[in-house]
Amino acid sequence: MWKIGLLLASMALIVLLSSTAAVLTAEPSAGQTSAVTLVGAGDISRCDSAGDTATAELVDSISGTVFTAGDNAYKEGTQYQFNNCYDPTWGRVKARTKPAVGNHEYRTPEASGYFTYFDAAAGEPGKGYYSYNRGAWHIIVLNSECEHLQGGCEPTSPMLTWLKNDLAAHPTRCTLAYFHKPLFSSGYSRGNPEVRPLWNALYAAHADAVVSGHDHVYERFARQTPSGALDERGIREFVVGTGGADHGGFNTRQPHSQVRNAKTYGVLKLRLQSAGYSWRFVPVSGKTFTDSGFNYCH
Repeated sequence: MWKIGLLLASMALIVLLSSTAAVLTAEPSAGQTSAVTLVGAGDISRCDSAGDTATAELVDSISGTVFTAGDNAYKEGTQYQFNNCYDPTWGRVKARTKPAVGNHEYRTPEASGYFTYFDAAAGEPGKGYYSYNRGAWHIIVLNSECEHLQGGCEPTSPMLTWLKNDLAAHPTRCTLAYFHKPLFSSGYSRGNPEVRPLWNALYAAHADAVVSGHDHVYERFARQTPSGALDERGIREFVVGTGGADHGGFNTRQPHSQVRNAKTYGVLKLRLQSAGYSWRFVPVSGKTFTDSGFNYCH
């Protein structure tokens, strides 16, 4: 009998250890609030490319809010290009899309094609910045085309004043922003220092992540300060210019760049939980590159 008892005790210990290991290795639960999904990319449609058709199939199949990170309709963002290039593909999810404007939209005066197509979802014409909430997260959409804005992206400009007030009014644990031009990039743009004031305000408010496009690549950076120093309290940047317009490439790898790919169209899927977020790059059919991970919010 003592052997049976010893055997049962050993089996119970194994089950306990296995359960503990599972808890330690599983992705963190990150709280009780139901997770929500944010999915999208930048640099999306052009009438002479099938890349956006392939990425549209991805966003079609993933529920949640769809974001765009600018340069939605190539090459000039005209009303015709939105209606005939963007609308047949990503336009299928227009009702759940929260867009950002890019530099190519401004090849049409005042980005009128963009603002007309997306209407109220694009924010106020002439501004193109707004915010919304999803689950436990506060999400901010900014206009990185500084030269087209009153006061540009300067610290005292109307957009920065609005941003600081918006952040103060929404002191949530988890905050994400997206806009077209990345501050850091190993792509052809080599980064865009004109958007650093946006990062300064976001960093001061302990924002967690920034998503951009512009360079037609996928790149993920470690958490950084606006000056580019590693900081666990910093912002993680994703460059997701992989919406389907065409492929870009890389120059010299920038400090703290962790993952890079310039040959795969796809979308970034973010699962936003009450105390953290997971990310996954979802490639188009036939491609195998992916990237995934998890971070707690600050």
